[in-house]
Amino acid sequence: MKIIVPATSANIGPGFDSVGVALSKYLSIEVLEKTDKWVVEHDLEFVPNDERNLLIKTALKVSKNLQPHRVKMTSDIPLARGLGSSSSVIVAGIELANQLGQLNLSDEEKLRFATTFEGHPDNVAPAIFGNLVIASYVNKQVSAVVADFPDVAFLAFIPNYQLRTSDSRNVLPNQLSHKKAVAASSIANVAIAALMKGDMVTAGRAIESDMFHEQFRQKLVPEFYPIKQLAREVGAYATYLSGAGPTVMTLLPKDQLDEMVEKLEAKQFDGQICPLTVDSQGICIEN
Repeated sequence: MKIIVPATSANIGPGFDSVGVALSKYLSIEVLEKTDKWVVEHDLEFVPNDERNLLIKTALKVSKNLQPHRVKMTSDIPLARGLGSSSSVIVAGIELANQLGQLNLSDEEKLRFATTFEGHPDNVAPAIFGNLVIASYVNKQVSAVVADFPDVAFLAFIPNYQLRTSDSRNVLPNQLSHKKAVAASSIANVAIAALMKGDMVTAGRAIESDMFHEQFRQKLVPEFYPIKQLAREVGAYATYLSGAGPTVMTLLPKDQLDEMVEKLEAKQFDGQICPLTVDSQGICIEN
């Protein structure tokens, strides 16, 4: 059995902790033979190979009496880059428990578990459902709406340095004034409405007008502003920090993708340039 979970890009500007989209990088968990103790095979540094691994810890939170197995974990989702690497493992762990424990969990039940474990739904929801997901988590109640993302190209610049979510959150203010909160939420409302309508020009302006987090986090990602300027030169819709960063995501018409890639390559930033597509399936199981 194999469990496959897509990468995710969260926030998308003003959709802070509540909006995400599934993208075409993947975590794969191959479940092999039964064993006396959990064995997790992978090639990651400083990541446990036993029941202390986040995958197994998550699975055992869902169902504590699971039969241990040898599992093989492979992923092209880079760690601590703002593409949902830890969320993909959490979602995979819930599915591992669902399959081995024969729990028959619904997607909504998986989402409740994942949001409780992660603390917010923006990455775990699209990892489960695929596509664009707008979700909320208030008073331990999670709600989610799944929608198609408009037909655009995604271009990720993934720096060769990590940025931990905790460090990225430490630069955020503890509170906003009522006036600023109203303005920030109104921008988010317009962004979501425009995405739902397929109006990428309006959506792009709103995405780049975020007041919740990007203006505070920009200084942590020196490539962000130069990439944003390049994107404007080629007529991109928007550039935003993916999740907590440092990945910089650009949304642009598909016929402008090659030009943007060439401009980025010419800058010789230290990182990976990666065109991506929307994953519309979410988590899937192969037997």
